[in-house]
Amino acid sequence: MRIIILSLLCVTFSFGQSNTDLSYYLPQNITYDQSIPTPESIIGFPVGKWHVSHDKLAQYMKAVAAASDRVTIEDRGKTFEDRSLLLLTITSPQNHQRLDQVREEHVQLTTSEGDNLNVNDMPIVLQMGFSIHGNEPSGANAGLLAAYYLAAAQGPEIETMLQNTVILFDPSYNPDGLQRFAYWANTNKSQNLNPDNNDREFHEVWPRGRTNHYWFDMNRDWLPAQLPESRARIATFHKWMPNILTDHHEMGTNSTFFFQPGVPSRTHPLTPRMNQELTKKIAKYHTKALDNIGSLYYSEENFDDFYYGKGSTFPDINGSIGILFEQGSSRGHLQQSENGILAFPFTIRNQFTTVLSTLEAAKDLRSEILSYQRDFYKSARSEASRSKSKAIVFGDEKDAAKTYHLAEILNRHKIDLHEVKSDFTQNGKNFKSGHSYIVPLNQRNHRLINAMFEKRTQFQDSLFYDISAWSFPLAFNLDHTEISSSSNVGNKVEDLRHRSGKVTAQSSYAYLMEWHEYYTPKALNTILKKGLRAKVARTPFKLEGEDFDYGTVMMPVQNQRLSPSELYSFLQNTAQESRVTITGVSTGRTQGIDLGSNDYEPLRLPKVAMLVGQGVNSYDAGEIWHLFDTRYDIHVTKIDEIYFNNVDLGKYNVFILPNNRSSLDKKQQDKLKTWVKSGGTLIGYRNAVKWLADNKFIKLKFNKTHVKAKNVSFEQARNHRGAQVIGGAIFEAKLDRSHPINFGYKNDRLPMFRNTTVFIQADSTSYKNPITYTEQPLLSGYISEENLAQLKGTVPFQSQRMGKGRVMVFTDNTNFRAFWYGTNKLLMNAIFFRELF
Repeated sequence: MRIIILSLLCVTFSFGQSNTDLSYYLPQNITYDQSIPTPESIIGFPVGKWHVSHDKLAQYMKAVAAASDRVTIEDRGKTFEDRSLLLLTITSPQNHQRLDQVREEHVQLTTSEGDNLNVNDMPIVLQMGFSIHGNEPSGANAGLLAAYYLAAAQGPEIETMLQNTVILFDPSYNPDGLQRFAYWANTNKSQNLNPDNNDREFHEVWPRGRTNHYWFDMNRDWLPAQLPESRARIATFHKWMPNILTDHHEMGTNSTFFFQPGVPSRTHPLTPRMNQELTKKIAKYHTKALDNIGSLYYSEENFDDFYYGKGSTFPDINGSIGILFEQGSSRGHLQQSENGILAFPFTIRNQFTTVLSTLEAAKDLRSEILSYQRDFYKSARSEASRSKSKAIVFGDEKDAAKTYHLAEILNRHKIDLHEVKSDFTQNGKNFKSGHSYIVPLNQRNHRLINAMFEKRTQFQDSLFYDISAWSFPLAFNLDHTEISSSSNVGNKVEDLRHRSGKVTAQSSYAYLMEWHEYYTPKALNTILKKGLRAKVARTPFKLEGEDFDYGTVMMPVQNQRLSPSELYSFLQNTAQESRVTITGVSTGRTQGIDLGSNDYEPLRLPKVAMLVGQGVNSYDAGEIWHLFDTRYDIHVTKIDEIYFNNVDLGKYNVFILPNNRSSLDKKQQDKLKTWVKSGGTLIGYRNAVKWLADNKFIKLKFNKTHVKAKNVSFEQARNHRGAQVIGGAIFEAKLDRSHPINFGYKNDRLPMFRNTTVFIQADSTSYKNPITYTEQPLLSGYISEENLAQLKGTVPFQSQRMGKGRVMVFTDNTNFRAFWYGTNKLLMNAIFFRELF
């Protein structure tokens, strides 16, 4: 065995030093159609010599589609950087001629109409995707080979395979990230390849190529579907309902190759056992293929099948089989590893090899896998028919936009929605027509609905590769409950639309905007940016028969830079664009605080900057940037730590420190403190909280968890430590609704997402604790008993004065993965109402 491995390492080293032709990768016992262009003939170099950029990758895919009657190509949309989201459909020419019929018959397997279809005569459908993390490029580069092979390979074996298979081929799940990384790897490549892992080639600059334009890890967005790339591939999935979905990744350089199944005890309970059994059967094909080329590998370790928002797990709750591939990464062209020299072409070959082994498994197991899909949905229908609950209702009587955005996610996943026929109350919650939706449980995607709405606190394992909770109504902070009657179920939603914004009437006195709606920060920023005067109410009041809550924004008509008619027109446009209601009133006399009261505080336009760069968590920073830029149209200036010393902070009144391991030196710290003392507002998140406390920006006391390892062996030590990690769970906090940080929240309870063990002790002065974890805070997810004991009664938010300014801290991520709509307003309150604290 040692001789074989040493020989293999020598081979990979020699290939790293020279060009690799197609014979290194492709099966050689077949012929190839000379009319199909090779990758090199289009991109200009052999596969593996350079990292393919997305533009060249796309160029090749278009060339193959133009040359082959087995391949069609479509552009499903654009990334944030306007790169095409391409999809190739690869099958036999005969199938292409009746492709719509093939798809329709295939999708029927997920309905009762498919119960009597003969699966032996049906093609199996695969969705194959590559390099969702842009700096894991062996997948996308292997895609060049796969596309060529599927278009050019000749002989009865591949022709039969294509007749019985439809391949939905996504050459790059992450075009923007792939382009970013290819530029880095190629511009730092030496003519004489240098495998020294200290070389710059292997050390990308921040934020690296893993993420998309806004620095999101898109392999966590399959369920939330908040990003354009995700929405395109989700649309493809639901259009076709593929049987197998493959997701090609890379991992650490010192690793070998992983394929699923993952750790058996870390499979989500809603995933059928047969799914894992079929995954094991498919794995035998990968084993054989990798054995044949002498590549090391492993399975059923490290990775899991729990969070349904990952590409390899999302299919499992949709009657499909997700397969994760992880290749040890060369991170460039040639790098030293614990397993010897790791060459980029070698990593590409492993990925391509498992493309072929997946196709072979699909060919041999076709009828069994098609039958599994049919049985999955048949069983789901049976479960739904036996359910005591008829439906789930969700909504927010004060916030139609937030309700809409959850409905939008469900709609993308082809989950049927119904309107609320008329307003009703259930379990103490009001569900208002136009602000609520009903989800019948007796529908095709019954299991997916359960996965999205469930709350789970009991687990077989205490280790998680990703988050352990994602309950969508909690993430959106929406009222929700199960209902057993269909009496309130209205019409099915056929055309889901945002509620329109409006100004109720033109006023010569004042306009009022309650702060509950999701897009009120966008509207307020537009108003302040126009130079208009606006004030916020500290206390509730009633005017002209209508109740106005804490945080209501008031715009007087007089003494504005616009005339009354111009103001009315401007506010009409603002209300429509932000989808909010602005109320025109004719008097300042109220029940409560009159509109001229000193309990209205003037508001100033926030001018926001944020620290980015080395040491800052790019995910957290990207989520904030995305929130400000794409939802609220608020400028946030991204200031890199590298040139922080040269920045005039006086231009800004808010500065955000995302989760980070900040290396700001003493001089930089003093500069930041001087700015705060002069009136600035500094906001820190997650690990930045500890840094701010350690460097005397804020005085805080923390609870700490001390767990002694008793009867724990050395082998068990890693799992013992892992059990104390809060990978991502949901907890209940109690709100003081009168505090400005909580303006816009109608309930006094708030679900909060947490993935840190930063536990701030409550202040001895009660009103300084506007958000406090309850005594039984766990709503969904995993937390150890020791951490839960320390979390109870602590506070996820604190604010303290420093000179004329403020330092605010959040222990939790209020903007998690762009779908935690329910806590986005906390950050908006911190920046707009900063002077009220």
